[in-house]
Amino acid sequence: MTRHDELINHVRSLGRYGDTQEAERVLTAVLTVLAGQLADDERRDLAAALPPEARALTTGQLPLTEPLTAPGFVDAVAARLATTVPTARWDVGAALTALADLTGPGLTQRLLAALPNGYALLFGRAQLVTAA
Repeated sequence: MTRHDELINHVRSLGRYGDTQEAERVLTAVLTVLAGQLADDERRDLAAALPPEARALTTGQLPLTEPLTAPGFVDAVAARLATTVPTARWDVGAALTALADLTGPGLTQRLLAALPNGYALLFGRAQLVTAA
């Protein structure tokens, strides 16, 4: 089994999808939207951590001038998948949690630091705030 197959199966398990095609469709949508949220360095590091089949989804994306909020990210994935926001929230959680598990805490923390507040929960992580 390839690393890509393992990633898809992990998304499938987390999202409780009936087949690998649905898990791959979700992962493709989430990675495509996520890549547009990241600056060049973070996008390059994420791509390097991904299997080649998933890497291609991140390398061609141009970063947005204004990153989406976490709810805006879910809305963008919902539009891409032509689904409801609650379903997209589930899909995003499954895909980003699988990505965090694959990439490890160091890169996940860097990605979260580069994204607006609110993304940690989408990655299946606690949203920690610093004291004022």
